[in-house]
Amino acid sequence: MLNEEHKNNGPLKGIRILDLSTMIAAPYGATLLGDFGAEVIKIEIPGKGDTLRGMGPFKEDEPLRWPTLARNKKSLTLDLHHEEGQAILKKLVAKSDVVIENFRPGTLESWNVGYDELKKVNDDLIMIRVTGYGQTGPYSHKAGFGTPATAFSGFTYLQGYTDRPPISPSFSLVDYITGVYVAFATSTALYHRDAVKNGEGQFVDIGLYETVFRMMEFLVTDYDQNGIVKERSPGLSGHSSPAGTFQTKDGHWVVLVTSSDRTFERLAKAMDREDMLNDDRFYTNSVRLQYFDLTNGIVADWVKTKNRDELQKHLDDCGVPISPINSIEDIFEDEHFKARENIVEIEHPRLGKMKMPGIVPKFSKTPGSIRSIGPDLGADNDTILKDLAGLSDEDIRLLEEKSII
Repeated sequence: MLNEEHKNNGPLKGIRILDLSTMIAAPYGATLLGDFGAEVIKIEIPGKGDTLRGMGPFKEDEPLRWPTLARNKKSLTLDLHHEEGQAILKKLVAKSDVVIENFRPGTLESWNVGYDELKKVNDDLIMIRVTGYGQTGPYSHKAGFGTPATAFSGFTYLQGYTDRPPISPSFSLVDYITGVYVAFATSTALYHRDAVKNGEGQFVDIGLYETVFRMMEFLVTDYDQNGIVKERSPGLSGHSSPAGTFQTKDGHWVVLVTSSDRTFERLAKAMDREDMLNDDRFYTNSVRLQYFDLTNGIVADWVKTKNRDELQKHLDDCGVPISPINSIEDIFEDEHFKARENIVEIEHPRLGKMKMPGIVPKFSKTPGSIRSIGPDLGADNDTILKDLAGLSDEDIRLLEEKSII
C-alpha cells in the first residue's frame, strides 16, 4: 500500500530533481532517488508524454510498467522547443538540485538549456547526462539504446552456446544497471556539493555501454595479461568449477556454484565424495576448471538422485550455495520474498489493487517509501507551475492554448 506523504523519511528528503529523461535507464535512476525521498518532477512532452507510457505489457489499454517505473514522481508537461517552455524550465532549475537527461549530445544546448546555460541560474546545479556512448568520443553522436549498448560493451558476446548465435538479455538489463549508476552518481555528486568544503555543482557523463563494461574486469585483465578472448558459454564456465544449471530427480532446475575451494570441500562432503579432495583433477578450483565437464558431470549425476526440496535442505545444511530457478509464479508464492516485502501491493486508480517490487535497499533509520504511483500525464501542472514557477491561472491557461504545457 502507498505511504502517506508525511511518512517520507527518506535520506534524500528535501532534494528536488527535474527528470527530463525518457524510457528506462535514466528515468529508473530518478525513480530510485524518489524511492528514498527526493522530490522528482518528471517533465514530459505535452499531449504525448514519455514514450515509456506506450511500452508493454498492458492490461487492456493500461500500461503496466509505468506505475512502477514512474512511481514517486510528479508529472509536468512542458515543450522545451519553445522559448516560453525554456524560460519555465530555468525557473524550476533555479529551485532544484539535480537535472537528469538522456538526449543525444548537443540537444539541450540547441534548445538553450544545456548545462552551461542552466548553471547561470543555479551555480550549484548537478546534471546527470546519460547517452548511448557518452558525451565525447567518435561515437558520441550515435543513437543509443540498451540492447545495442549491451552488445557494444562485450557482454552479449559471452552469452549463449558456442554452436549458436550470441544471445541478448531478455529484458533491458543495461538500462537498469545504468539507472543504478545514475542514482549512485547523483548521490555522490550531492555529497561532494553539500558535504565537502567548497563543494560545487557539476555534470556527470554516463554512457550506457560503460556501466556493464565496468562490471567485466575479468574480461579486460585476462585479455591484457593472457591474450585470452573469452568465448560465449552457458553459466559461469571459466570462473568456478563446478558451476551451472542442474536438473533434480523430480524434474526441477537448480543453480549450484562453488566459487571457492572451501565451498567445494563442503559439496564433496555433502555428496559423500571426499575422495575428490585428494584427487589431482579436483583438489583446487584451478585444476577443476581444466576438468570442468567431468566435474560438472559428477555433480549432475548426483543431483539427479535427489528431489528438489530434499536437495535444497541438504545443501543448505551443508553450507553449499544452491537456488531453485524461480519463475515469477514461484516468486509470488515464496515466503522469503514475502518476509522481505520484495513485492508490495498498491492501489491503482483504474486497475484497483496492483503489485510491484518493494524498496531496495532497506535503511534502518531513513527508510524509503512508495508515496505515489506513476502519474497521469500533466497531473501536477497547476501545482508545480504556481508554487515553483510563480505562474498565475491566466498564465497557465495561455500556455495550454499554445500547447507549451
